[in-house]
Amino acid sequence: MNGARARRDGNVLTLTLDRPARKNALTFASYAALRDLFTTLRDDSDVRAVVITGAEGNFCSGGDVHEIIGPLTERAPGELLEFTQMTGDVVKAMRECPQPIVAAIDGICAGAGAILAMASDLRLGTARSLVAFLFVRVGLAGCDMGACAMLPRIVGLGRASELLYTGRAMPGAQALEWGFFNELCAPEVLQARAAELSRAVADGPARAHAMTKRMLLQEWSMPLLEAIDAEAIAQARCMESDDFRRAYEAFVARRPVEFRGD
Repeated sequence: MNGARARRDGNVLTLTLDRPARKNALTFASYAALRDLFTTLRDDSDVRAVVITGAEGNFCSGGDVHEIIGPLTERAPGELLEFTQMTGDVVKAMRECPQPIVAAIDGICAGAGAILAMASDLRLGTARSLVAFLFVRVGLAGCDMGACAMLPRIVGLGRASELLYTGRAMPGAQALEWGFFNELCAPEVLQARAAELSRAVADGPARAHAMTKRMLLQEWSMPLLEAIDAEAIAQARCMESDDFRRAYEAFVARRPVEFRGD
C-alpha cells in the first residue's frame, strides 16, 4: 500500500502510515489507497476493528508539501475539485465502514492527519502529540474533508472555530480536556494500549458495533423523535441476532459470552 503498511492480527487490522522521513505525510497515491482500503472493509467480515497509527514517533503531518500542495497550485479548477472530492471520499469510507477505528496518535498530527484522527471512532494520544487543523496556514478554509461538520461535534463549536481559524497546534493534554482524545498514554505504551482497546472492541458483538456506528452517522441529521424511531428499528434488528441470544444464555449459565458477529 502506498505510504502505509497493513498488518492483520486475528480480526484486528493495524494500518501504519509509513513515510517517517516526511513525518508520514500523505501523497496523491496514499489518499487513494486509504479510500480504497476503507471501502473494501465494508464487505470484510473478518476484520472487526481497525487501528490507524504512524511510524517512528509521528502520526501524520498531512498532505506532502512538495508532492501535493505544490502540484495543486498548477491544477485547473476541475482537477482541484476532483482532488478535494477524492480526499473527502477517504472520510466517507472511514465513517461508512462497519468496523470501529482506533487512532493511536503520537507526535505530529496535522492537516489531513488531524482529519484522519477526527474521522476515527476512538482516539488515543500522548502528552507530546500536537493536533493542528492548519489549512488556514496555506491560505485554505477550515472546511476540509468534513472538519466543519465533525470537529464541532467532538470539541464544541467555539473550540472548533478557534482551531480552524488559527491553525494552532493543540497539545495532548488539551486534546484530552477538550474531548478530542479519549485517553492519554505514555508514548512507549501507546501502541500496546491501542492494541488492547481494539481487541476489546473486536471481541464484542460486531453486528451490534456496526449498527452503533451506522446510527451515529445517520442520526446527525435526524430530529430527536425521528432518531428514537430509527433506533427502535435498529435495536430490534440486533435482537434478531444469534449474538443477542447467545449473550442471554451465557448470562443465565454464568459463563463468558462469545460474540461471533452473527
